[in-house]
Amino acid sequence: MPTVIVPGGATLWYRTSGTGAPLLHIHGSAFGHRNFEKLTPHMARHFEVIDFDLPGYGESHGGQPLRSMDDIAAQVHLLILALGHQKVHIHGTSFGAMIALTLAAAHPEVVDKLVLSCFLARYDNAARMMRSTWKQCARDSGMPAVADLTSVAGFARGFYDRPEAPAQLASMREAFSHTTPEAFIAGTETIERTDLGPLASRVARPTLLLAGAEDNMTPFKPSGSGIGFEQIRQLMPDNRMVVLPECGHYLVIEQPERACAEIVGFIQGAQ
Repeated sequence: MPTVIVPGGATLWYRTSGTGAPLLHIHGSAFGHRNFEKLTPHMARHFEVIDFDLPGYGESHGGQPLRSMDDIAAQVHLLILALGHQKVHIHGTSFGAMIALTLAAAHPEVVDKLVLSCFLARYDNAARMMRSTWKQCARDSGMPAVADLTSVAGFARGFYDRPEAPAQLASMREAFSHTTPEAFIAGTETIERTDLGPLASRVARPTLLLAGAEDNMTPFKPSGSGIGFEQIRQLMPDNRMVVLPECGHYLVIEQPERACAEIVGFIQGAQ
């Protein structure tokens, strides 16, 4: 099982798939690397895909608690260097997109092209209320119950009519069970403290903004207390916006083939 120990003592598990230019996936909160289990097989036909777990998620553990988005992004930067890459493409989703944007602003030299899917640069009060119920659920009922609760906001309504929905929900419960409640709550509280609006204009790397039309978790247009894709696409200097129809927040699970096609077209398109 390949791991990297980064300064601070954290042991980060990672896995590579495929060949080609390196593409680093940064997962959302609760999932760990299995956030991309539907997408990675498609992406590995085009890239060397690097999946990993943040500390407290999946197979990674140890290290000092990370209390800011800057600290988490710095740890991902150390992972990239430890793997011997000078520059990588990055796809972050949800919480992972916030980390990826922070990393691209702080260390643009290691980022080639950037894909940010399904996130808010600043959570509005409705999203904070939603997250507060998830934190309480993690404390009281455990992470498999959090999987069910987040799925209500995470999938498009039509997803539940698909024959594979029950198996996917069972897979999510199992994946979430490998994340500690403490790591999930700490990550959520980091999200709640973060405002990436000022950083967005500093990201000079070509960026794909990938959204789900039915994303109720991180909506395209949040209330006035938040910053969503509607504002982000105006703040970032070099971006392309794609909205996938009939798709929710978990677009890498709901529509992996379509997400792959959009990402590959963006990264391998004209410079």
